[in-house]
Amino acid sequence: MIPKEVENRIAKYFLHMFLPNEVMIKIEDRLLPTCIWTKEEDLDHEELVRWAIEIIERQLENKRLR
Repeated sequence: MIPKEVENRIAKYFLHMFLPNEVMIKIEDRLLPTCIWTKEEDLDHEELVRWAIEIIERQLENKRLR
């Protein structure tokens, strides 16, 4: 099994290198307010991930990555 830290670093690299800037901006616009105004221990990480995935899927539908 690949260590979670390694998976996270690979995912972070992929997000920053291959997602179009417009998609990253939309993700940040959606997640950042919740992250700023909610205490870390009260954040629902699963919900944040779902929101980001929905944005990525909607924005990349029928598109190729760089």
